[in-house]
Amino acid sequence: MPPKLLDFFRRFGTTIGGFSVAQKTLAVIGIAVVIIGGIGLSAWLSKPSYAPLFTGLSAADASAITAQLDTDKVPYQLEDGGASILVPKDSVYKERLAAASNNLPSTDTGGYSLLDKMGVTTSEFQQNVTYKRAMEGELASTIKALKGVTNASVKLAIPESTVFTDDKEDPTASVFVDTTAGVTLTNDQVQSIVHLTSAAVTGMKTTDVSVIDADGNVLSTVGGGLAGDGSAQAQKYSTATKSDVQAMLDKLVGSGKSTVVVHAAVSNATSDRTTTTYEAPKGDPAKSETNQKESYTGTGAQNATGVLGADTNGASEATTNTTGGGDGSYTSESSTKDNALNKTEQHDQVPAGELLKQTVSVAVDRNAANGMTQNQLETLVSNAAGVDTTRGDSVAVQFVAFSDANKQAARDALGGSKAKSDNQLWLIVGAAGGIALLGIIIAIVGIIRRRRPETAVADEPAIAPSEDLFPTEVLPTAEAATEQRRREMNALAEANPEQAADAIRAIIDGNK
Repeated sequence: MPPKLLDFFRRFGTTIGGFSVAQKTLAVIGIAVVIIGGIGLSAWLSKPSYAPLFTGLSAADASAITAQLDTDKVPYQLEDGGASILVPKDSVYKERLAAASNNLPSTDTGGYSLLDKMGVTTSEFQQNVTYKRAMEGELASTIKALKGVTNASVKLAIPESTVFTDDKEDPTASVFVDTTAGVTLTNDQVQSIVHLTSAAVTGMKTTDVSVIDADGNVLSTVGGGLAGDGSAQAQKYSTATKSDVQAMLDKLVGSGKSTVVVHAAVSNATSDRTTTTYEAPKGDPAKSETNQKESYTGTGAQNATGVLGADTNGASEATTNTTGGGDGSYTSESSTKDNALNKTEQHDQVPAGELLKQTVSVAVDRNAANGMTQNQLETLVSNAAGVDTTRGDSVAVQFVAFSDANKQAARDALGGSKAKSDNQLWLIVGAAGGIALLGIIIAIVGIIRRRRPETAVADEPAIAPSEDLFPTEVLPTAEAATEQRRREMNALAEANPEQAADAIRAIIDGNK
């Protein structure tokens, strides 16, 4: 072994031998911690990093894929209750290709793939049922792609087509959705499901779709639209109207001098409204006009009157002139016009949330009325709230005396809060002053200690360095003497470690 290496181990052993029991214990603990940490770090670095192989799997697909991984001897981890499978990153693409070769995950979830299995001998009934199942599968797959939806099922009720319009029925749909734990579908998401389903089926309206979640909550009803949508619309309308009226009153009578309550009744169901209007054209000629004149002469025709021909209906006009005389003459003239009529039909679909009626109640502090009358305030409030009396809306404005109890309580609370704030401020100032004073004291003590003369180190009788090993030049100052002593000790330790250890031990014993 090289001398330098032997010398290193010798010095290392000498150093360790000079450690106390506590130092040796700490050294052993430190070495053990380093070794254990190194082993743990090595194990963590050598552990493979896992990545998702497939997510959102059904139980059957997850079982088939894990069986394949066991066959390939690839480690895996299951998450999300077995719906997600994780494998080492370097095996992800290889195992995906292997799963695809085995048709995993199974893609036969219905949809239009069902039509591929139909033969030429399939009956019309089977074709209709298979087509309906295919549409249900495609809609379910599309709805499952929505954020927060883990599973979906769609059932369609499509009536048989008929040529009789009176017997025609609209198709309906029922949608079941299962959401992620803790996720609730918003009204916009439910509305998107309703529109997506209704637009996929011919003749289906948005009011023909029912949506239910896994907790049994009805999110949308057939004929009623979104569940709870009317209440949300009523709350939204009441809040907006109250804000507008309150803002106007605050400028008129001052803030806190009035209060407004708005209650709105909103329709919770959708409806179809058809309006037919008939109107006679102005300035247009008649569609047809008939003039008839009859004249009779002879005896026995006295006082003959009447209108020849059948009665006319619609927009027609007839004029009859009868002339009779004693000589037995008779003359009749008639004129008939068929006027054109303009017919207008308007079909309106009224969604849920239509305002049916609203009531507005306003209370104003009589001391802040500023000369305004009750009728003036009612007119202003009615215009600000959009009140329609023909719809049944009503407005009530009253001048009342507002209570001052809340004002006094607010003043007391404000005074207590101010006193508490002042106390906290004085506490903060006192703490800051104490910290500053403590810092000044520490700084002064430090300056005094630095200016205090150092005590000269007495010569130890046990140290008897040789003139050949140490220089005999005397340093003029205490600092130089200390530096000289340090160099002497270093030289002694390098030349004779045992003698240096004895010298240090003698110094320690002398200080005691």
